[in-house]
Amino acid sequence: MTSTQLTEQIKKKKSFLCIGLDVDLDKIPKHLLALEDPIFEFNKQIIDATHQFAVAYKPNVAFYEASGIKGWQALEKTSAYLKNNYPDIFTIADAKRGDIGNTSTRYAKTFFENLNFDALTVAPYMGRDSVEPFLSFENKTTILLALTSNSGGADFQNLKFNEEQLYQTVIKTALTYKNSQNLMFVVGATRPEYLKEIRKIIPNHFLLVPGVGAQGGSVEDVCINGLNDAGGLLINSSRGIIYASSGLDFAQIAKEKASELQQQMAKFI
Repeated sequence: MTSTQLTEQIKKKKSFLCIGLDVDLDKIPKHLLALEDPIFEFNKQIIDATHQFAVAYKPNVAFYEASGIKGWQALEKTSAYLKNNYPDIFTIADAKRGDIGNTSTRYAKTFFENLNFDALTVAPYMGRDSVEPFLSFENKTTILLALTSNSGGADFQNLKFNEEQLYQTVIKTALTYKNSQNLMFVVGATRPEYLKEIRKIIPNHFLLVPGVGAQGGSVEDVCINGLNDAGGLLINSSRGIIYASSGLDFAQIAKEKASELQQQMAKFI
């Protein structure tokens, strides 16, 4: 899926909502645990209930790997379900991979070819030859960690070198990589004051913005500082939507929470 197609969906739905499918078996409704595949069933019901408000879904791979082979199978089924039933929705594997070239190529094949995700989150610390293998896949997006929403991100990301902060150097350097047009960048919603400065560096790239909802980020602040003419944002909410209810009505309540966020976003489109 291309950025142009993603922009079309944003305009059509008046939304740039990405829903994080971070499925914790300790938090999903208890009645689902009796089913053969509770992870996939939870995802299926969340997706069916919220798809009209979301332009993207982002499973965090750690939550699936924690359940072993059954979790991985649920991830495969979730990706296939989205592609077969909602092919216009952008899919992100939040796996934060990154390694030397040959290994990165295998990671890319896993998520882009075998699982058929549109995008994958990648850690930039090992540099060019760890990122470019992901960028070589046509119509696939590599989402580079730039300025994350966790408090510990400042340990490194905000360190100053040659009068600029490290996250700025990461973004500028990534733009020199081959196929850098296939890049998207993670910028946390808990740091909206940085968005204007980031937009000066990358006015046209998409930003994946976690941290809205449970982490305290504001849709309004992100939109005011981060929107560009094409939209250019995917604002992610996970816990605030998928765990809004633990009862039989969990999917309906998730739908209501997704609708609320979409209505906030529609004001800025």
